Amino acid sequence: MGAGKKKSAPRREYRTAIVDIGSNSIRLVFYAGPRRNPAVTFNEKVMAGLGSELSKTGRIGEEAMERGLAALQRFKSLIELVGADEVICVATAAVRDASNGFEFAGMARKIGFDIEILSGLQEAKTAAMGVMSGIPGSKGIVGDLGGGSLELSRIADAKVHETASMPVGVLRVPALRENGKLEKHVTGLLSELDPVFKKNKETFYLVGGSWRSLARLDMNLQSYPLKVLHNYTISRKRMQDLVGIASRMSDAELIAIDGFPFSRVATLRDAAAVLAIVDDYIRPSEYVVSAYGLREGLLYNKMSKETRKRDPLLEPAGRFGRLQSRYGRNGETLFQWLSPLFKEKSKEQKRLLLASCHLADVGWQANPDFRSARGIDMALHGNWVGIDAKGRMLVAQALSTSFDGGVNIFMENSGLLSDEDMRRAIWWGLAIRLAKRLSGGTDKFLSKCSIRSRGGKLELLLKPEDAHYYGEVVARRHQKLAREMQLEPELVLTKKAAG
Repeated sequence: MGAGKKKSAPRREYRTAIVDIGSNSIRLVFYAGPRRNPAVTFNEKVMAGLGSELSKTGRIGEEAMERGLAALQRFKSLIELVGADEVICVATAAVRDASNGFEFAGMARKIGFDIEILSGLQEAKTAAMGVMSGIPGSKGIVGDLGGGSLELSRIADAKVHETASMPVGVLRVPALRENGKLEKHVTGLLSELDPVFKKNKETFYLVGGSWRSLARLDMNLQSYPLKVLHNYTISRKRMQDLVGIASRMSDAELIAIDGFPFSRVATLRDAAAVLAIVDDYIRPSEYVVSAYGLREGLLYNKMSKETRKRDPLLEPAGRFGRLQSRYGRNGETLFQWLSPLFKEKSKEQKRLLLASCHLADVGWQANPDFRSARGIDMALHGNWVGIDAKGRMLVAQALSTSFDGGVNIFMENSGLLSDEDMRRAIWWGLAIRLAKRLSGGTDKFLSKCSIRSRGGKLELLLKPEDAHYYGEVVARRHQKLAREMQLEPELVLTKKAAG
């Protein structure tokens, strides 16, 4: 091998490892990527059950202690193997409340973890920050039901206000239900809270695996077309019905549900029983599921104010789009080119159009017959936040159309969106398809031309010296978009084509 310039090692993204020691499970999660919304690169959970004996003995049981420490030993080795720029290790209710919790924490420190035992109010605030991170503009009550405790927080104006923590987790509920004391016990704890929680009548954000499993059950019962839990909305009346349904279902019936987490079968009915009591006290307007909670709140807490202001959908979508594109393109240029044609009235519509532009090249490596499917899959099932089911469907339609030019709605109407909304997404897709053909898949030529709707015509403006860019295929795509928008296509040659 001849002498030459030494290649530099590829730049590695900042990695954060979070070890979350809960009452039911211990989890290791690696995050890497944009600081505003880093991607999960590894996720492992061990159901150690540290809090399983708390209600009877007040201690972490010996077997649970051994399982937990074994999990931490493995996690320590994995962190050393993978490498992390930052390690965050926290413990919650079980370690906080158990008489031998500090003993467990000491053993964890000997393994090599700088463990922080969160107070109940710290846990409540951090979980609420996680919701704010994943659902921008969220306002209402955050409820985080874990194995050992229930935390409540009120959020508004991107701030956490009143917080509360109660020793009511799904591992403590069976003993209370067995003695017929659950309702009296929980109601008594709720009555001691700040009055702001009572009859709040705002959105209630569901955090915690046991409550999220209720939403998973509802998705199955409703034949919901998407499988992504984050931002899934349930009306209060529907939730009351769902609690009743869950209380009557057997373990076998739950296990038979496709995609229902086996680890939540044993706790679903207890989680539903607690929610019924909380519902009667808070009386929210609706329930919204948040996939973000404590761990994401820990990340959010470390962000600068500037980073927090960044869009949690657009930043990762832009990064992913660049990585998947042919030429490292950025969706901003495409979005600016389309903006004069699509003067979207709402900020949310503009966000979704920009997200579609960012992801406009994600299918090029797939077989041509499956590029549309690739686009749909990325929109519907990508690990995005800051977007609801309606938004996912609009982006999926735009990407599907942009890859294969089809003008049919890609899936049976679920009732989430009107046909008019979906037709507009089809226009986005056809316009993206036109732009990609016009510029050869790059963004370089888009700054030299423009597109607009005026006087019943869809005008594509080029400089005279660039007229040759308007080839036969470009003309066909121009005509197709115009036809769908019920406009007449027209090529306009002018020295002021750009802008």
